[in-house]
Amino acid sequence: MNFIFVLAVGLVAGTLSGIVGTGSSIMLMPVLVYQFGPKQAVPIMAIAAVMANLSRILAWWRDVDWRACAAYSITGIPAAALGARTLLALPSRAVDISIALFLIAMVPARHWLARHQLKFSLWHLAIGGAGIGYLTGIVVSTGPLSVPLFLFYGLTKGAFLATEAASSLGMYLSKSVTFQRFGALTLDVALQGVIAGSSLMFGAFIAKRFVLRLEPEVFRLVMDAIMLAAGLSMLWTAAFS
Repeated sequence: MNFIFVLAVGLVAGTLSGIVGTGSSIMLMPVLVYQFGPKQAVPIMAIAAVMANLSRILAWWRDVDWRACAAYSITGIPAAALGARTLLALPSRAVDISIALFLIAMVPARHWLARHQLKFSLWHLAIGGAGIGYLTGIVVSTGPLSVPLFLFYGLTKGAFLATEAASSLGMYLSKSVTFQRFGALTLDVALQGVIAGSSLMFGAFIAKRFVLRLEPEVFRLVMDAIMLAAGLSMLWTAAFS
């Protein structure tokens, strides 16, 4: 029953993130924390995120902007490994609190970035990749930050979804390898990540048919509510567990 619940949330999360480009980790992470604890949930989510991003790449393969992907990944991949190593040195309660505070902080951060109509270059992507990559290693997902970064570069719809996914894929692979190297990614954890990731992958292909018809901003507002709810619930768990 626990895995059925995880799969159900993963399917919804994969569909929504396939439409707006982010949100699968934000929705699924509190469920994984509740089921497995924060230290185990993070490597499980890393495996699931690899599969989720791979599915978006496959769904929109022809639209990937490989120059933007390379600029973002060249700094983001090593930074994600460094962030993952930092995470493993932190106590579980600190991990729980840091993830919760990050999710809550992303709500005003996303709106602040959206209000400033900026135009980014490849250099901006490289600089942003370093900072976002390090944070990704620590706090599971930085989609609310990477989304405006690629939008301000000028990518939209399929090109945005595919390029953001391709860039994030390298970070999550780097993070997963780091977890495996330091003993946090066992066979059981990897299997749990594959199970969770399979529902995210299926949701991404369901989402493709809706991308051109639905208004992304509606779902971004929904993600604001989800981030607030997830962050507050995780703070509650950390305070009273």
